[in-house]
Amino acid sequence: MTNSSTNTAQATVFIVDDDAAVRMAFEMTLVAAGLIVRSYADGMAMLDALESDEPGLIVLDVDMPGMDGWSVLTTLKADRSTAGIPVIMLTIIDDKNLGFALGAADYFTKPIDWTRLSASLQKHRRPTAPQIVLIVEDDANTREMLRRSMEKDGWTVHEAENGRLGLERLTAGIPSVILLDLMMPEMDGFTFME
Repeated sequence: MTNSSTNTAQATVFIVDDDAAVRMAFEMTLVAAGLIVRSYADGMAMLDALESDEPGLIVLDVDMPGMDGWSVLTTLKADRSTAGIPVIMLTIIDDKNLGFALGAADYFTKPIDWTRLSASLQKHRRPTAPQIVLIVEDDANTREMLRRSMEKDGWTVHEAENGRLGLERLTAGIPSVILLDLMMPEMDGFTFME
């Protein structure tokens, strides 16, 4: 496997599930959290991708056609270059003991408990460079509430009280995520996006 830049690898999550709806739900949730997501419908495609891309975390289904999740997990843990990548099993098959015995970092059965899963993703994801969020919001109370919540989750927060000031903040660097109010004085969110 080739080594990609450390920060990119650590911020990338591989999702391996043959259910397109599950993959899409994960993509939307994790991209919103500032992560890079790569999705694969089967284990072989994901293993092939490891030749050129290294994730900081893998979320893996068990019941898939072709190569099942047990085989994928066994392959990952048997290879010295991939053995250290945390793998979270997410499946309808309730066999936690086998999952942990094969080296899973965590194990969840469907339907997904998003709160517990989110905590597990944060716990097992390898540390990255600080993620920056820009909050563009004219209401000071809302901005304060968002800032506290994001800082509690480990984000570095930049703030602006309208779109014009938000654009000025972008000159210092592009954030990972922008939380944008649409209705603001001076420059609204629609103009900011344009």
